[in-house]
Amino acid sequence: MATEETNSFRKNMPRIIIAIVLLAGAFYGFQSYRYNQKFETTDNAQIEGNSAPVLARVAGYVQQVNVADYATVKKGQVLATIDPQEYDVALQQAEADYQSTLADLQTARAELANAQANLRNVQAGLKVAQTNADVQAIRRDKARNDLNRDQNLYKEQSLTQKQLEDSRNNAHVQASQYQATVEQVAQARTTQGVAQAAIQRAQANIQKVEALLKVKQAAIENAKLRVGYAQITAPIEGKIGRKNVVVGQYVQPGQNLMTIVADSTFWVVANFKETQLEKMKIGQPVNIKLDAYPNLDIKGKVVSLSEATGARFALLPPDNASGNFVKITQRVPVKIEIQNPQNYKEQLRAGLSTEVAVQVGN
Repeated sequence: MATEETNSFRKNMPRIIIAIVLLAGAFYGFQSYRYNQKFETTDNAQIEGNSAPVLARVAGYVQQVNVADYATVKKGQVLATIDPQEYDVALQQAEADYQSTLADLQTARAELANAQANLRNVQAGLKVAQTNADVQAIRRDKARNDLNRDQNLYKEQSLTQKQLEDSRNNAHVQASQYQATVEQVAQARTTQGVAQAAIQRAQANIQKVEALLKVKQAAIENAKLRVGYAQITAPIEGKIGRKNVVVGQYVQPGQNLMTIVADSTFWVVANFKETQLEKMKIGQPVNIKLDAYPNLDIKGKVVSLSEATGARFALLPPDNASGNFVKITQRVPVKIEIQNPQNYKEQLRAGLSTEVAVQVGN
């Protein structure tokens, strides 16, 4: 009897196994169907992060390198130093030029003060000369009137010949003195014009030197900047990637010496097929799995969807107007914010591959 039951069980074993496999497959298929109704998944996703290149701003030989590969740095920390000797010399030269120009400015101001004082003296002399001319004009007119009177008196024989000659000589002297004072007034006015022109030249010279002084001051500031640029500092806080600089190397302005990756801000960019976007919305929760740390449970949420497919950002975007068009399912980048990224600071790395599942249903 037992033998018959054993033979019967063996005979039905394949059917039982097939039934179990079918049931397991059906259960798995049902679970997958339910999961796919609730989640949109993709493994075309990577961790992204902010990074900043560290560039040389002046040319020269690298004197010091103060960091190692993958070291953590603070913002403003000195990473490397370029030999600043030639920039120090340029700064000293700029400062010397500034002092020389400053001395020229003081000289120009002194010349202006002298010209202004000279003008005041000339104006005072002109005033005196004009007063003398007015006095001489009165004396000349009086002498002429006296001569006319004496001539009439002489005709009437009321005056001697000598008195008439004295009156005539006095009139001539007064006319000569008046003419001399008129010439003095004209000369004083000419001198005044020369003094005024000297003042204008001095003022123009001051403006020129002041403008040049500003240029020299700007040259000093520029030289100070270049001296400061000899010290290369970290633009952000983070970790150093691969270094491209060693001591003794000659670097050029704009040359990339190293890259700093910010270790405090990370997010995920997942490329979903266009057929997966129908139910996807901003704010939906996301499950994130890192290939490097599969047991790490990371949560996130959708924060934005790209306005264009990834192909649109390619160097040579596809031209669908061509005659050999083949329809290809496009992918759309979706940005996912990582919740509580500080909890995964030691595990997150820019560029790590991830699998994401966006919950699009209940």
